[in-house]
Amino acid sequence: MTHGRDADPFATGRPDAWWLQPAATAGGLALLFGYLTFRAFHPVYVWWEPYVSPAVAPPVFTPADGPPGSVPVDHAWLGAFPAWWPGIIPQSPAFVLPWLAIVFRVTCYYYRGAYYKAALLTPPACAVRGISRRYRGETMLLLFQNLHRYALYGGLFLLVALWWEALAAFFREGRFGVGVGTIVMVINAVLLSSWTLGCHSWRHLVAGRRDCFSCGRSSSARYHAWRGSSWLNERHMLFAWCSLVWVALTDVYVYLVSSGTIRDWNTW
Repeated sequence: MTHGRDADPFATGRPDAWWLQPAATAGGLALLFGYLTFRAFHPVYVWWEPYVSPAVAPPVFTPADGPPGSVPVDHAWLGAFPAWWPGIIPQSPAFVLPWLAIVFRVTCYYYRGAYYKAALLTPPACAVRGISRRYRGETMLLLFQNLHRYALYGGLFLLVALWWEALAAFFREGRFGVGVGTIVMVINAVLLSSWTLGCHSWRHLVAGRRDCFSCGRSSSARYHAWRGSSWLNERHMLFAWCSLVWVALTDVYVYLVSSGTIRDWNTW
């Protein structure tokens, strides 16, 4: 029979409410990822010219006869979903390219630490033992985390596509203008850029393999790229949360405008 702290894997001598941070992290991740997953399966009111929700951007394919507020066929890169599209996969633009963003986020170094502590309880907090008494590293099933260095390239591609959509939001029916949605989409691209370019894998890619920053013609540029990425990397947690929240808020805004719930203020 065990007594005292040995009987409770979460027992601790800490007098503070140590469980608040991991509980809030778990709740926030579940809420935001859950919402975006729901929107991926139910892409209604994701478009209002010239705004497109980041939940389905970039829209490579779109349903030919989609739900209300779906991306029009002439805006999708390759038009309507082809006949060969598997029937078990919903005809949602989110399942063509935007799913790469999920892979990139799930394998992100910050998010790993966040959901390891909050969801897997390894450990739930400093000086709190948690469930697992042995840390085996990212082996066995966790080997998929090594995809992060490759998912980076997908993340960079999506970043370019989202900037394209943000810049396209300045034009409606060929006329230049600015709307509230334009600003929302530009902020979304800025926050995603700040998070992506502060990524550990990106920081290593631009200069991590250099032993000498004063050697060679390209050293100065790579040094400044490394300095900039390092500044963003120090704030990686901040941009990780801000970008994730803003993706959801951008989708909510497009939904509200597309459904006619609110009116977009613009100069067109």
